[in-house]
Amino acid sequence: MYTQFFNLTQPPFSIAPDPRYLFMSDRHREALAHLLFGVGSGGGFVLLTGEIGAGKTTVCRCFLEQVPEHCELGYIFNPRLSVEELLQSVCEEFHIALPESASVKAYVDAINRYLLDCHAQGKNNVLVIDEAQNLSPGVLEQLRLLTNLETSERKLLQVILIGQPELRTILAEPGLEQLAQRIIARYHLGSLSEDETGSYVSHRMAVAGASGPPAFPPALTPLIQRLSKGVPRRINLLCDRALLGAYVEGTHQVSRAILRKAASEVFSETDTPAPKRWAMLAGGVLAGAALSAAALQLIPSQPRGTPVAASPAALPAKPAAAPTGHATPEPALRELAALWGVAPGAGDPCEAAQQQELRCHQGKGGLYELRQLDRPAVLTLRDGPQERHAVLVALDDDKATLAVGGVRQQVSVASLAARFDGSFTTYWRVPRAFRDHVPAGGAGADVDWIAARLAQVERSAQPAQGQLFDAPMQQRLRAFQAAQGLKADGMAGPRTYMRLNQLGGVAEPRLLANRKEK
Repeated sequence: MYTQFFNLTQPPFSIAPDPRYLFMSDRHREALAHLLFGVGSGGGFVLLTGEIGAGKTTVCRCFLEQVPEHCELGYIFNPRLSVEELLQSVCEEFHIALPESASVKAYVDAINRYLLDCHAQGKNNVLVIDEAQNLSPGVLEQLRLLTNLETSERKLLQVILIGQPELRTILAEPGLEQLAQRIIARYHLGSLSEDETGSYVSHRMAVAGASGPPAFPPALTPLIQRLSKGVPRRINLLCDRALLGAYVEGTHQVSRAILRKAASEVFSETDTPAPKRWAMLAGGVLAGAALSAAALQLIPSQPRGTPVAASPAALPAKPAAAPTGHATPEPALRELAALWGVAPGAGDPCEAAQQQELRCHQGKGGLYELRQLDRPAVLTLRDGPQERHAVLVALDDDKATLAVGGVRQQVSVASLAARFDGSFTTYWRVPRAFRDHVPAGGAGADVDWIAARLAQVERSAQPAQGQLFDAPMQQRLRAFQAAQGLKADGMAGPRTYMRLNQLGGVAEPRLLANRKEK
């Protein structure tokens, strides 16, 4: 099985909606904010559209996890129904006793009585309809009539319509103008950008337990994005088949040729057709939600810019026992500095670290990249408009340990990934006489350090002092970077230094210290 070949715990690109693989891009978070805003605003309709496989169901699942406790929820996923069948489904979803007379009026009267009773108890009702492009105009009009029942402050029934792009065209028809005017929030979920595609692939590989040089080199990201059109489900199909192809060809890294061949097998419109041979060669090789959000929501938060209306619904009103701490990144940096033995005092933690031959490094990536860096880091977490900071102190295949204000708490990797926006800050130890830029042909203590570390990795004789950062050394550095899954530019940047430190046995805190190396 290719999972064993790549040292993975499970196939990373299954199209099943496994919550452990939840990836929330900026646009997915924005779509979620629109749904939460709709629930908190008291309006009638909320509209979410997107291409097939764009992640609408992912957003919907996150929304269902965050619906306020005072909301009663109904969910209809097969809306190809008549008016009577729809009303019956509404009654069943909200556990309304079905009337003896199976007429439209009897159903509507029963639903209205239920809505009024809920209002008297301080409850709201939200009806989610998936695949709503299958609703007929008559059913849509009946939904509008159901939302007529209202108080001076809010509608007693709120409806969320989720569907493919043609739903927007349907709602733009003249006969549905009254319904269209009641849509208080609408969002179209587009495809992932090139950067998001790279983060998505890395994230899923990381959750599946990938380590070492990436199976999908960063240089492949533009091609993955183009072949898949940035649609998550298409990315899954493409990358799953590419891993299978790499396994069949006996290579641990997917190439452009393998990726194009995979595209020809899973997409009919590809311009590089090839015979479907991998599936036959592999035989049986291809194998086959509740998020732990409570712990993450205990992390102190701060608004990101101007709060929007979704914020009350995005977070619990009063978490049970929040750890002490602040929402600004400085306290988290101090907590991270303590792991390195740095006592920054009241000053800037990064400036204090420089006095002890450390540097701050700010990056943007996913959990896969943090596994590669293998060092604790301050993460930026998003929960709607709220921004939080926590120190990631340990990471294994399924669990992550976060520290806030001296309190450590464990969360699932999927839960963390859903809120991690990719921004992180970490420390790394610099060599003697470190320079931010080593010029071509330059010499010095830092060049000697690089030469010594490369020789250690290559298991060659230690070089003499006075080495030059010349073309041969830059070529050796590029070969090292390529082997480690780094950007092979022949320049000595922070991430190259970090990896040389790790392989050279430099004493630094490790993120994966308790994780069994594969």
